[in-house]
Order: sequence, then C-alpha cells, then structure tokens
Amino acid sequence: MQYDAKNAEEYLELLEDDWRKEKLLAIRQMIFAYAPEFDEVIRYKMLNYGKDDHYVFALNAQKHYVSLYVGTIDKIENAETLLTGYNYGKGCIRVKKSIKIEETGLEQFIYTTVDMWRRGEDTDC
Repeated sequence: MQYDAKNAEEYLELLEDDWRKEKLLAIRQMIFAYAPEFDEVIRYKMLNYGKDDHYVFALNAQKHYVSLYVGTIDKIENAETLLTGYNYGKGCIRVKKSIKIEETGLEQFIYTTVDMWRRGEDTDC
C-alpha cells in the first residue's frame, strides 16, 4: 500500500490501528534502539532509515504483511537462520500477522545490518 505522507508522523497517523501498525512500530523501535543516529524520512511513499542520503532500511505496511526492505539479504552473515519463519526475497522481509517478532532473529538481523553500515560495508542491493 502507498501512503501519501509528507513525514513519518503523518505516515504513522495514516496507518490503521491494527496488527500491521503494531508490527511496524515494533520494527521501527528495533531500528531506533540500535541506530539512534538514523534519520527517518519518507521516500517512495514509505518510511526510510539511514544517514546522509544513504538509507539502510525501508518500512511499509502492505495489505497482508509489513515489509522491511534492506539491501541484499544474502550479504548478511547467517541471514537464513536469523530470518527463520519469515517469507523473504532478495531484499524484502515480509512480516505476517502470525509472526511473533520477539521470538525470531529479526532484531539481530537489523543489528548486524547496522553494524555493516557503520563499518562502511556495502548494504545496498
């Protein structure tokens, strides 16, 4: 889904108060907890997180899942194990209603990705 929001606050206000908003806010909190230096902006009608025009993550509520976009997932060491239970493609992790985020390796995946970015390693597609 696309949201015509000018900033993150407006984007969050446009979301319905349902499980998708709950999951999106949980992932957003994971990103900010580990990378408080990241800016949160709207690009391509979704939330983006990064610094100095280099965005590491994008986050969006779809109709049947929440999408966490990250460069190429296979660049993250141990990604298959960390993302067990998720449906994911080359650069998109789909978080469905049945997923209990806190019982998965998603937080560690986010931390590993941020650490790579901090070291100047390639996290792009």
